[in-house]
Amino acid sequence: MTQEILLAEPRGFCAGVDRAIEIVERALAKFGAPIYVRHEIVHNTYVVNDLKAKGAIFIETLDAVPAGATLVFSAHGVSRAVQREATARGFQIFDATCPLVAKVHVEVAKLHRQGFEFIMIGHKGHPEVEGTMGQLDSGIHLVESVADVAQVRPSQTEKLAVVTQTTLSVDDAADITAAIKLRFPKVREPKKQDICYATQNRQDAVKIISPQVDVVIVVGSPTSSNSNRLREAAHKLGKPSFMVDGPAELQAEWFVGRARVGLTAGASAPEILVRQVVERLKAMGAISVRTMNGTPETVKFPLPKGLKI
Repeated sequence: MTQEILLAEPRGFCAGVDRAIEIVERALAKFGAPIYVRHEIVHNTYVVNDLKAKGAIFIETLDAVPAGATLVFSAHGVSRAVQREATARGFQIFDATCPLVAKVHVEVAKLHRQGFEFIMIGHKGHPEVEGTMGQLDSGIHLVESVADVAQVRPSQTEKLAVVTQTTLSVDDAADITAAIKLRFPKVREPKKQDICYATQNRQDAVKIISPQVDVVIVVGSPTSSNSNRLREAAHKLGKPSFMVDGPAELQAEWFVGRARVGLTAGASAPEILVRQVVERLKAMGAISVRTMNGTPETVKFPLPKGLKI
């Protein structure tokens, strides 16, 4: 019987997600429905369905966007080819790319002009990875694991730099970076780690909470990279861990003989889902809820011109 729920802190929305959702909502308010969004604005089913109900249309190719429409790029960023095509088609564009992802894009462009090639640590097919790699026509090599490092074949090794997807496991990225440095001792690391503050803070919170509980629940959608990394972090610490899109996915057998439940949420998961999961756990027998102390987050990113009040 579950007795206590321990809430991780921080959890849920980060500044980049807050900004991306606000961009779509303000565009809808200012220009009216429909507003077209290339790819899911953030990887969360609840958020996407909520915005669909308000008039957002999510598309994967620009062919689906009519002439003269308003288009929003998702928080994950897009390639230069997509940017060029959208501009050429004359859409009114608002870029919801997370500023921390955009920072990686700027760094890639700057170092490319200086003659650098890149090794990118990330997950193949993830839209953020496609957007970052799509900043260049060539000279950027993707690795997903330590084993992949041995397969990298840059055209030169004097000017080689590492960049990473912002939502990776901090520990996995460190291991892969170490392997890259071992093979390419002159490789240039980012001046400041590419993995975003929110990803790191949420992973740190899971590492703190896991030893104190019997099972860990992560609120997040299956497509959310940072949510998956939270579940993996708890699993690596030896705790049973499960990821749910909402309260309906909780299964009673997960909590048999486990008195304390740790609960967190990925950076794209809204707090309303956490509250719904808490209520469901209470209905299943939880008696008390306690929030752990955690790193305060005060970051806020400005909105694009044309949407400010």
